[in-house]
Amino acid sequence: MFGTHLFPGGIHPHEGVNGKKVNSGNAIRELPAPPRVIIPLSQHIGAPAKAVVKKGDHVKIGQLIGEAGGFVSAPVHASVSGTVWDVQPCLLASGVTAPAVIIDNDYQEEWVELTPSAHPETLSADELRQIVRNAGIVGMGGATFPTAVKLSPAQGTTIEKLVINGAECEPYLTADHRLMLEKAPQIIDGIRLMMLALDVKEAIIGVEDNKPDAIAALSSAASATEGITVRALPVRYPQGGEKQLIYAVTRRKVPTGGLPIDVGVVVCNVGTVYAVDQAIREGRPLIDRVTTVGGLVNNPGNFLVRIGTTVEYLLDACGGLQSGVKQLISGGPMMGMAIARTDIPLTKGSSGVLALGEEAMEPKESACIRCGRCMRACPMKLAPAKLDALARADRFEDAAKAGAMSCLECGACTYVCPAKRSLTQSCRTVKKVINTRRKQAAAKKEG
Repeated sequence: MFGTHLFPGGIHPHEGVNGKKVNSGNAIRELPAPPRVIIPLSQHIGAPAKAVVKKGDHVKIGQLIGEAGGFVSAPVHASVSGTVWDVQPCLLASGVTAPAVIIDNDYQEEWVELTPSAHPETLSADELRQIVRNAGIVGMGGATFPTAVKLSPAQGTTIEKLVINGAECEPYLTADHRLMLEKAPQIIDGIRLMMLALDVKEAIIGVEDNKPDAIAALSSAASATEGITVRALPVRYPQGGEKQLIYAVTRRKVPTGGLPIDVGVVVCNVGTVYAVDQAIREGRPLIDRVTTVGGLVNNPGNFLVRIGTTVEYLLDACGGLQSGVKQLISGGPMMGMAIARTDIPLTKGSSGVLALGEEAMEPKESACIRCGRCMRACPMKLAPAKLDALARADRFEDAAKAGAMSCLECGACTYVCPAKRSLTQSCRTVKKVINTRRKQAAAKKEG
């Protein structure tokens, strides 16, 4: 243990009773498949998948319906058996539209033939990576970076440690907590298989110490496996951020603009390694995930949900909304996205759906009082108030030079601001404008 705070900045947003998340005691329940799924072809960072089915086609569960669109991409599979109703654009939680394969469920639960690996220890690193790639696995902590790419370091790169994110530091969310508690042996096995694919000898699982039962379950499951340790971490948001978690458990500092691989580390979420274990041991592609439903719903809980299930179906399965709901959030309250519609599908990165009341309403802003709280809270050591002022003056290039592109968009600065300034949103705007300008400049240069 390195101390009370294991990384610079951060906050401790309160939720639950006595610091315990209200859904942490609710075991995972499998949600019945919906009558129709809407499966986006872009559920990951990188190139969208390309549809390989068309309207009227019959598909089975686990069948490839979208092939990877490039190296940094991931294939997409059918989560129900039935008939392809259409391939057309759909709205995602992020507010953008993307092509999606819409399948009407025939309720036959007919699977494609799976090819499990009886002895994965005998497979080469390339063979293990190919299984992960074919299964369409991406980072399930929210980043949705294709996992096979993480397992394919550039030639000459040395990976020394595998760090597993079990922090789940967002308020309300308990999907990872329950997964660690209920599937600890499979998670440890998935970590071991990833260590084989990366040829590393050490893996560290970071779990916040408000989950003592999960820490105990993982520690017990890992006791017979050499090289895997479980590290209890003080509760501190955003401990689940890659750079923050790496520093907390290894004291290695990822350089500004750099990646974990620059310090010899690969980071994966516990949900991701569980999916890896299922893909290798059982031959299952990624067609479902555990999602938390919390807030003002009649029967909150943690649910195993088919990819492509709509928010509306999920909420109905939870008994509907209580009175007083002001905002629906896809994800957690700190980094999640507000949604105004319930026909939005759940994707590989959908960690939660929250129905929040007055606490979610955006308060009225006032002038910055220069208190410095945002600087103390920022885990990237930025000056959010300064970046906010530059963004509001449309000085986007100056904001980028001042560090806005390094913003995690964690929301810590906005949370602590007594003037209720939209500091995180200003950084998000700067990043969007700068990235758009860079893409336009690159396209112009190529043209």
